[in-house]
Amino acid sequence: MVVERVQALAHGGLQELPDQFIRPAHERPENSKAIDGVTVPVISLSQPHDVVVDEITRACSEWGFFLLMDHDVSPEAIRRLKEVGEEFFNLPQKEKESYANDPSSGRFDGYGTNLTRNLEEKVEWMDYFFHVMHPPPKVNYDFWPKNPPSYREVTEEYNVELRQVTNKLLELLSEGLGLEGKALRSCLGDEIEFKMKINMYPPCPQPQLALGVKPHTDISAFTLLVPNDVPGLQVWKDGNWVAVNYLPNSLFVHVGDQVEVLSNGKYKSVLHRSLVNKERTRMSWAVFVTPPHEAMIGPIPELINEENPSKYSTKTYAECRHREFNKIPQ
Repeated sequence: MVVERVQALAHGGLQELPDQFIRPAHERPENSKAIDGVTVPVISLSQPHDVVVDEITRACSEWGFFLLMDHDVSPEAIRRLKEVGEEFFNLPQKEKESYANDPSSGRFDGYGTNLTRNLEEKVEWMDYFFHVMHPPPKVNYDFWPKNPPSYREVTEEYNVELRQVTNKLLELLSEGLGLEGKALRSCLGDEIEFKMKINMYPPCPQPQLALGVKPHTDISAFTLLVPNDVPGLQVWKDGNWVAVNYLPNSLFVHVGDQVEVLSNGKYKSVLHRSLVNKERTRMSWAVFVTPPHEAMIGPIPELINEENPSKYSTKTYAECRHREFNKIPQ
């Protein structure tokens, strides 16, 4: 199946946006602008432990999102990750297509473009590259880029450093719920999965009419993201969109649906979207931290009592994914 790539469209000298990319009026950035004067939480891990726990608990409860500074991922690892991702998307189109995925047949790893399943749905202004990073039995190196040659080494180094941050975050989030530090980690299963998605948003001729990614929450436990310096991410807070500014070497931490369920709603899965730019390419490197498919996810029993009854059903992560993909209520 031949898929029309957004990057190829953008490089073809488009002057007007094709109809399939034009969002309904209420979704267009020109009609739903971000509020001025509000900034997202920024949290440094260099602070005293109790302060960090308090700030992260508040950010996850009120925002479902924060920028993390002074973490264990080195600036060099982030720089190299961005470099190899940009190099892949600068390859000739034919070479990129050799990694094309096929979500309709259940093969998600590889190079892709978000397609619609019916004529009414609109297409997002984005191409992407997706693959599992961890655990090793779930990794298929056949779908990792062979070019640039350093892609695997760089990505595996980033994976090691990011897993250290993930363990720290799970401890802090557990403590914020009044639980032992290992509580959330044990609920997510022995083999937590790390899935990389490189999002590539080319210059768009009419960015006020399009979206890179439509409003959504992540089905992950949480998501750790680094962007390039082109802004575009917005998060929903108190009935308004709030723009997220670029902060070098920070990790963008999104609370996902699974942590919201495990916390019985104390932590909020953040609704977010991505805008695009007329002049510049925006890119982001999102790592989805997810339970294995067989993990049973429901509110942690210690958080349930008469005053705080269970707000969510318990089901496998595989069932959550099935419902999400087929647009069945959770």
